[in-house]
Amino acid sequence: MSTFEQTFKNIDDLLYKDSGADSEIDYIEQTSWVLFLRYLDELEQEKADEEELQGKSYKYIIDEPYRWNSWATPKDENGNLDHHKTLTGPDLVKFVEQELFPYLAEFKQKAQDNPKSIQYKVGEIFSELSNKIKSGYNLREIIEMVETLPFGSSTDKHELSHLYETKIKNMGNAGRNGGQYYTPRPLIRAMINVLDPQIGETILDPACGSAGFLCEAYDYLYNRMEKNTKNLQILQDETLYGKEKKNLAYIIGTMNMILHGIEAPNITHTNTLAENLQDIQEKDRVDIILANPPFGGKERAEVQQNFPIKTGETAFLFMQHFIRSLKAGGRAGVVIKNTVLSNTDNASIALRKHLLETCRLDAVLDMPGGTFLGAGVKTVVLFFTKGEPTTSTWFYQLNPGRNMGKTNPLNDNDLAEFVELYKTKPETEKSWNLQIADVDTATYDLSVKNPNTPEEAPLRAPETILEEMVALDEETNSILSNLKEIL
Repeated sequence: MSTFEQTFKNIDDLLYKDSGADSEIDYIEQTSWVLFLRYLDELEQEKADEEELQGKSYKYIIDEPYRWNSWATPKDENGNLDHHKTLTGPDLVKFVEQELFPYLAEFKQKAQDNPKSIQYKVGEIFSELSNKIKSGYNLREIIEMVETLPFGSSTDKHELSHLYETKIKNMGNAGRNGGQYYTPRPLIRAMINVLDPQIGETILDPACGSAGFLCEAYDYLYNRMEKNTKNLQILQDETLYGKEKKNLAYIIGTMNMILHGIEAPNITHTNTLAENLQDIQEKDRVDIILANPPFGGKERAEVQQNFPIKTGETAFLFMQHFIRSLKAGGRAGVVIKNTVLSNTDNASIALRKHLLETCRLDAVLDMPGGTFLGAGVKTVVLFFTKGEPTTSTWFYQLNPGRNMGKTNPLNDNDLAEFVELYKTKPETEKSWNLQIADVDTATYDLSVKNPNTPEEAPLRAPETILEEMVALDEETNSILSNLKEIL
């Protein structure tokens, strides 16, 4: 077990013993704010050192009494923890809850003119968070564990981001509302591979949760682009955008992107569906949308008024938002309930008609049950390009050949064939092309119905089975009679 892994395990063990943290969701929330402040201190120190080398002085974001090295790990002249200045027990909890958090929360107001700044992100995070670690002695131990984590090298940051992803996955497996935060990473990677984003294109996830799509898109682009100052700046500042409604998901998504190497993530803390679709102009549109909108949510009547197709189903409202937010020629990969293809209510039919008329529905990936642990719904992934009507759609039924679950999660190999076949969209036992001219325009039903599944042998009639049993009995009796004669 690595240093990082052991430290995360030890922190979870402490949080398990603490009266304020009840689940994996609480564990990652509380670990996140401590990690974030340690990261921020490291970032500020790096920038201060760079400025000093150029003969300049750095203006710190955090005032001296609230910096990590002042309240969390004050050092003596030998670089050791100064126990005379170190807060612990009730004093530490009191400082965190009554001084540190209120001070950091004020940043949101101070930096409201620049919502993309790291200052604003700090303010938003700490105006939404609360400390749930009730024992100041547990908090002191957690702080000292986080202090030991190395943030310096890219290898360190990669391992830390990987472990943070693992914690998000564990939270998703923990039940309650955790599942909404985690889309299986092999599926995300397959979707990004298929859409093949290029540096200079803008990518949006309007329901970004833990920012899995944005982090994987960052890795995809970073690993393939030419490493120069311009490209790095474009990737950092002008490529990846997210929106998230839920407080905890916003915090986790921001932290996840930071740990992946994005200093000031462009995630907006907002309810995407509260935006009026008519207010989305050309300047707001993007090249690529990657998303897994919430399943089964119900939106109030006033939210539905923002959309031409009125429905309480959250995911169907998001679909309208996705289409409106794409540039002409823009493309999308969207995970959604499979009922979007077949529901017979007026809103569902109108939505399918709108999709087919305004976009080219390039492909439908039919996912096996159990892909989303604990969700209990069947899903499909829609791949579409905005700007021309659909004439034909390629369907692919994913069948890993095993039951999906915690012990058998989706992996990259499961999706390798789909990614490869997507390029040519052939007809196979698992895939077929649907001509939209053959679709009933009364319902626009796009249900997954594989015409290429090998036909099973028809069931035999009971009379035939009985006749065969009689014949076999006669044959057996004849053999036994012959054996008796021989013996």
